[in-house]
Amino acid sequence: MRALVIDNGLRLEKNYPTPTPPPGEALVRVLQAGICNTDLEILKGYQNFTGVPGHEFVGEVEQAVGREELIGQRVAGEINAACGVCATCRAGRPTHCPQRTTLGIARRAGAFADYLVLPFENLHPLPASVSDDQAVFVEPLAAACEILEQVKLRPDDRVAVIGDGKLGLLCAQVVATTGCHLIAFGRHAEKLQILEQRGLTTTIDLNTFEPQSLDIVVEVTGTPSGFELARQLVRPRGSIVLKSTYQGEALPVNLTQIVVDEITLIGSRCGPFEPAIQLLANKQVDVESLIQARYPLNAGVTAFERAAQKGMLKVIVEMNRDQ
Repeated sequence: MRALVIDNGLRLEKNYPTPTPPPGEALVRVLQAGICNTDLEILKGYQNFTGVPGHEFVGEVEQAVGREELIGQRVAGEINAACGVCATCRAGRPTHCPQRTTLGIARRAGAFADYLVLPFENLHPLPASVSDDQAVFVEPLAAACEILEQVKLRPDDRVAVIGDGKLGLLCAQVVATTGCHLIAFGRHAEKLQILEQRGLTTTIDLNTFEPQSLDIVVEVTGTPSGFELARQLVRPRGSIVLKSTYQGEALPVNLTQIVVDEITLIGSRCGPFEPAIQLLANKQVDVESLIQARYPLNAGVTAFERAAQKGMLKVIVEMNRDQ
């Protein structure tokens, strides 16, 4: 099969071994995959990953021994494959299984290829009302939905989402479904227009905010300045949700002030797929507006170069296109 491979750089291999699904796993023909910031960081050396990257995808099941009803179904897939037997898994925390493999990130070949394999329980069939373009966003949208699993937002809560990148725009739309008093902050007015067109309040002006005026701040920039802004805006006994990792940068934190103000810090990572699929099916979020470019797999190296350009939103790689 064809595959994009990271090993001292990124290259396209046209005769990469097609994976053979072990018992309990399905062979999925990938239709489309999206490039996210994690993929770009992996290319720079994050997690010391070598092999096929990619974890945001839509595909069609071609083999599923023992679960033949899955064959032919269009699916999105959870990226963490847990062992299912360790104490962490038995306690109901499979996404933190110490033996887990992670699609395109840790010890499992990813989605920038013609085929991938995932456990049956990781696969989520998609309704016809969710297009392939929308389905590519199920995984990051699920990550945004995790916020609502961790924080119970009320209509009278004052909330800000900081960051107007791909994940920030998804998080703002998900948080808005709670009816809270939401404002999205970013540096790029053209990106924030995606939210404004859906009736959300946005700003590029920090003077919009009063210090310590917000109940909850969702920090999605993954930068020290983003965290410092969140810290300035959240009220005592408020919460900061950290929705992005901080790669390659020291994060100075005044822990004494965190203690004095009794701030709750919440790390937030992967999330539930079914609510994300339902949001897409119900047209409650707009993801198509985030797509800025698409390339065939044969031009996957160029797709990564485009995705790395400053200010780019989503770049899609399509497996069924030749050019």
